[in-house]
Amino acid sequence: MDTPLPERTVRDLTGMLVQAAHAMNTRLSLALAEIDSSPRKHCVLLHALEAERTQSQLAAIAGLDKTTMVVTADELERDGLAERHPSATDRRVKVIRVTPAGAELVRRGEVIVDRVHGEALGELSAGERQVFVDALDRLQQATEFPLAGEGGVVRRLRRARQG
Repeated sequence: MDTPLPERTVRDLTGMLVQAAHAMNTRLSLALAEIDSSPRKHCVLLHALEAERTQSQLAAIAGLDKTTMVVTADELERDGLAERHPSATDRRVKVIRVTPAGAELVRRGEVIVDRVHGEALGELSAGERQVFVDALDRLQQATEFPLAGEGGVVRRLRRARQG
């Protein structure tokens, strides 16, 4: 005998956000391909321009695992968009420095990102747009997120953009 599922009382927020993020990432990928870039490359270059950051810091900001970050850094170096250098504060780690060509790609990419985001938000009225963006901002600004660690112990992960 099958046990019936409990009646859902709240919409599937996770599913809706995942689907919306996938759609936005697809739109952005297609648009950035026009300048031979990608959301991943754009994100890493943009945040490397903001401050001296290590590969690990950039990976955390961009939501990339170590392997994907190494592949991305290799691609950026190969394409003359960034270079790895020893950190000024810790010579054991490498920082990513954006080249002039990489900075120009970011500049061109920001125009595309703004266009794509504007088109997506254009589906909403001005009032809806502001409420939606403010609500997403509040959700993103949550300081800590619980994660299951080793042995099932819950640990806290600080947001990557802090510090």
